[in-house]
Amino acid sequence: MKNKITILIIASIATLIALSGIQAYLIENAYQLKKKSFIQETDNAISDIDNHPELDSLVDILGDDLRTNLGDYENKRITKAEVIGRLKMKGDSINAAYMERYNKELRAIDLGYKIRYKRQLTSIIVFNRKENDTIFSSSKRKGLVILGEDFQNEDSHVIKSARTFTEFDFIIQENDSVFTNTFDVELKTKDVILITDWKSIVFRRMASLMIFSVLLFLFVVGLFYYSIKTLINQKKITEIKTDFINNITHELKTPLATLSVASKSLKNAEIRNSAEAFDNTLNIVDRQNTRLQKLIDQVLTNSLSAKEIVLSKDVVTDNEYFNDLISDFKLSTQQPALSIINKVCSQEVLLRIDTFHFTTALFNILENAVKYGTDETEITIETSLKSNEYCIKISDNGEGISIKDQSQIFDKFYRVSHGNVHNVKGLGLGLYYTSQIVNAHQGKITVQSELQQGTTFTITIPIN
Repeated sequence: MKNKITILIIASIATLIALSGIQAYLIENAYQLKKKSFIQETDNAISDIDNHPELDSLVDILGDDLRTNLGDYENKRITKAEVIGRLKMKGDSINAAYMERYNKELRAIDLGYKIRYKRQLTSIIVFNRKENDTIFSSSKRKGLVILGEDFQNEDSHVIKSARTFTEFDFIIQENDSVFTNTFDVELKTKDVILITDWKSIVFRRMASLMIFSVLLFLFVVGLFYYSIKTLINQKKITEIKTDFINNITHELKTPLATLSVASKSLKNAEIRNSAEAFDNTLNIVDRQNTRLQKLIDQVLTNSLSAKEIVLSKDVVTDNEYFNDLISDFKLSTQQPALSIINKVCSQEVLLRIDTFHFTTALFNILENAVKYGTDETEITIETSLKSNEYCIKISDNGEGISIKDQSQIFDKFYRVSHGNVHNVKGLGLGLYYTSQIVNAHQGKITVQSELQQGTTFTITIPIN
């Protein structure tokens, strides 16, 4: 049974992890789709800005400057680096006017979030009759910023890549001859934007999905936890009930067997003819009948909860009450090695308790101290008055209770065991009954214990 539950728990955890992985994968896909949709939405919104006449005229200035510079390069008057350097300088000279107009168009669109823009030059290649001449080439992510703001490309997005072929004319002078030549130019650029706080914008758009996913995940985890906890509790209850049935069966067998022998003896003529033997047999029947009745009463009475117990309270003096309690317990136990130390507070306190039930509850603690005690059991009963609460501490020098068992000793039918063996007879109702009696008196009971160091039960009840 234990192995089956362990396998079930492992399988459930594996299933939960798998479902969590699937949910995370779906959320990631949804995030990527939202991100792509958001960027596409921005691209569509600003796509017409590049076609603005004023911006086009400024870009044409750059084109004309590039034409002149390439002509100088073909005439070997400047180098490739100087071509790019002049292009960069020209771009810087018109960039302020370009960005002023660009930002004005952005404000007119009113996107609701800030955008940074730049145009990068990625490649310039001149095609002539002899060979292709690469004037400028950049890496995949980098490029020369000719217009816009210069920012890192880490979170930026390319909204447009342009590749244009243009035929340029330039004048060549050789010796005293001057003539016009043409060459083709491939120009590659890309427009890059950086949306400020784009991640937070995408997350806000996914807020409802994220909240629903988190709540659904927490619900599944909670349901899983509740189901496993319920399963384990049901297993414990089943084990406790089985243990209780075995214990009560064992307790009933002895008096029933004795009654069976006694009843058979009463049929014997020799027993009936002997008055002494007949009386002894009847006494055995009477004692075993009383034992059975007490056993049944113990099960019925000690199984009651605090709400079902009807108290009949009396006003008693604490010193007198505990003196009688200790005397009665010593008399009923008849254990010569038992020592009970009376540390009841000297101040006389009037207690309003149901003496029958409360005495039975304290007897249960004292009996456990003897059952689980050492060869020389020592029990200390100490009381004190704090504010309007009366505190009773019952300590022993027994074998103690493990931390695992301390949280369960007040449960119905629970018995402390060593491994799978119960060394002490009982039904597991004594401390449950004690806790219910204390609760019925509007009090509380706690336990402190260490293995081989003894146990202390603390009971507090209101005196008013």
